[in-house]
Amino acid sequence: MDQLYWIVPLAIVVLLVLWAIATHNGLVGRRNETKNAWSQIDVQLKRRYDLIPNLVETAKGYMKHERETLEAVIRARQTCVDLKNAGDIGELMKAEGALTKTLRSLFAVSENYPDLKANQNMLKLQEELTSTENRIGFARQAYNDAVMRYNNAVEQFPGSIVAGFGGFKPAVFFEVESAEERKNVKVSF
Repeated sequence: MDQLYWIVPLAIVVLLVLWAIATHNGLVGRRNETKNAWSQIDVQLKRRYDLIPNLVETAKGYMKHERETLEAVIRARQTCVDLKNAGDIGELMKAEGALTKTLRSLFAVSENYPDLKANQNMLKLQEELTSTENRIGFARQAYNDAVMRYNNAVEQFPGSIVAGFGGFKPAVFFEVESAEERKNVKVSF
């Protein structure tokens, strides 16, 4: 009879420990899923950053009087690259919005150059950039989905107890900062 008094509390402790381990492992898995989703965005952003210098170089010959616009695109791209390397997701999201805005300006200005619009290199770059923008959009969506799952696991009871002890913090969603950035990028030459 004395053994029964120890088995029940011991079983409860074992179940609580197993639950805590499973919850911790689930949080780690969700956090890693979020990191993976961010790395997918990172891959597409790198592709975008690699395309922009080619786009600017192609446009340079035609747009001699639009130096300011071209330099703004280059500065915005470099800011994004620097922030990406620094690992500051919040600031990178803001800088990405600024880069999208400068690209929008470049595309708008390029409308005034018919020879540029017909240039095969420019058409190919336009197609590549459009494809990349679509990929970035899908990667951002997947990232935000992963962040939502992770944040739910961190913030919902009883997982929040383990998250608090384990140092799990909610992740940041990839959000658009301004209404202007919510508009589609018009890529037409």
